Amino acid sequence: MLQTNYIVENQEEVIEKLKIKNFDASEILPQIEKMNDFRKKLQKELDATLAEANQIAKSIGMLFKEGKKEEAEQMKERSIQLKNLSKSLSDESAANDKALQDLVLSLPNIPHESVKPGHGEEDNEILSEHGNIPDLGSFKFPHWELTKKYDLIDSELGVKLTGAGFPVYKGKGAKLQRALISFFLDEAIDGLFRSTSPFDGK
Repeated sequence: MLQTNYIVENQEEVIEKLKIKNFDASEILPQIEKMNDFRKKLQKELDATLAEANQIAKSIGMLFKEGKKEEAEQMKERSIQLKNLSKSLSDESAANDKALQDLVLSLPNIPHESVKPGHGEEDNEILSEHGNIPDLGSFKFPHWELTKKYDLIDSELGVKLTGAGFPVYKGKGAKLQRALISFFLDEAIDGLFRSTSPFDGK
């Protein structure tokens, strides 16, 4: 995911690089900048409101101690106004943050500088090939069909839960995922141990 500050500070670069993915960000980026500026403005107002409210809260007690009841009551009224204002600013800030986050998430990641423009799989450039690619014949299926056939992944539920297309592993798919994680962790730990062992090479 792209960071908001990076997007705002490098708009032309982001627009040009996303064109490689055939994504037009020219209308979205100005919206992100505007909402980010509004976020900062709201935060500044909220900070000032809370600071004043804290100061008034300290003053009220002192005024009562000094017998200045009328001034203390006025301060209490102001405190209520500030409390309502801070609630309003917080709600408005939360709504703006949510809308800003949704816009940022709608942007694809920037491709590597080596990636060339293309419109589909046929435009992909093969940099290298290793080993022999077996001919699977009638057993050749894409992974999304295999996971559905053997009930390993629930992609639709993943979209509902995260909104970003992450899959939910289930049954044997979940077991396989955990087994692979454990395997690679063990391999990484073993590799680290071998590279630091005092008995290495003996």
